[in-house]
Amino acid sequence: MLRALGGSAGLGVLAGCGVPAAYVEPGDRAGVDLSARDKRLSWANWPLYIDTDDADESRRPTLEAFEKRTGIAVDYVEEINDNDEFFGKISPALMNRQRTGRDLIVISDWMCARFVRLGWVQEMDRARQPNVTKYLDPQLRSPAFDPGRTFTVPWQSGITGIAYDRRRLGRELRHVSDLWASDLKGRVTLLSGLDEAFALLMQGNGVDITKWTADDFHTVCDQVEKYVHSGQIRRFTGNDYTKDLVSGDVLACQAYSGDVIQLQADNPDIRFLVPEEGAELWAESLMIPNLAAHKTNAERLIDYYYDPEVAAELAAWVNYVCPVPAAQDVLASSKDAETAALAEDPLIFPDAAMRQRLAIARDITGDERSEFAKRWNAIAGL
Repeated sequence: MLRALGGSAGLGVLAGCGVPAAYVEPGDRAGVDLSARDKRLSWANWPLYIDTDDADESRRPTLEAFEKRTGIAVDYVEEINDNDEFFGKISPALMNRQRTGRDLIVISDWMCARFVRLGWVQEMDRARQPNVTKYLDPQLRSPAFDPGRTFTVPWQSGITGIAYDRRRLGRELRHVSDLWASDLKGRVTLLSGLDEAFALLMQGNGVDITKWTADDFHTVCDQVEKYVHSGQIRRFTGNDYTKDLVSGDVLACQAYSGDVIQLQADNPDIRFLVPEEGAELWAESLMIPNLAAHKTNAERLIDYYYDPEVAAELAAWVNYVCPVPAAQDVLASSKDAETAALAEDPLIFPDAAMRQRLAIARDITGDERSEFAKRWNAIAGL
């Protein structure tokens, strides 16, 4: 029902139907914090988003080290597979001022923006998080939806750019507009999700995505609609674009930097492009839901993962953009050559030249979402 109504925009409709207003005032967000006497916390995350032991995938070395160091037991649940699905799962509790049963969650920043606007997450105590204060990537410190990262802390970051097969294509790509070349007809895919796809396409038009407008959005939709009708775009995808690229059915596609690192391990001809016009830098962030019973424990765990030594161990496993730049020196000093090489990978630690082409898109507001999603989903066939 919430998805049909357009997420948070639909919540306003529900409020007019006898359901309590969705927004939670600041004074109503904190619950009784049991952290001092109850040494545990519950953490909801995405699958395959934390380091595991090569010999036993049920073991998570960095998490086990935290438990040993602090005496805090962590109930780690890989239950998030889709931002909208998870929103629907926990929104009834948050809207009705009830506990979600989770002390810590990780979702994409565009969805974090919705939680922040609704007042569904608690402000963090940075006095308990000196590592976050010191080591958080300056480029991620103050997104428009959460200035100063008061309510959110990036778990991992990444870049939405273009992946392509250099050998099969026979040339380099440099621009977003290269996707529309005649020799790529029917061999291009775009991401199906509105929030995942639109920013890079706007950048191809020279738009500053930190302050894009409705006109910029509709211009992109007009362009994509044209390329759908002409057969230039093969299809719209989720993460399954990797299969098309590996098989050769697709020669170029919108892609995530972390996925491409994994693909390159088997096929070095697959390249990742940050176009000359720029690419979107994004994050998936940690948040503490309202009424969480172990807020202090959660804040302590977040800060633990901002220790450069711990961040480096995690980065070596997940291969996304590390939100702790200081972890680069830790990896570079590794005695293992393969691990040390990761420190030089710009898709994990973007260099200065690449960072100049990266930007964080302003989020889609609640008022915009219903209209924009309706148009985009019609084009993408959702």
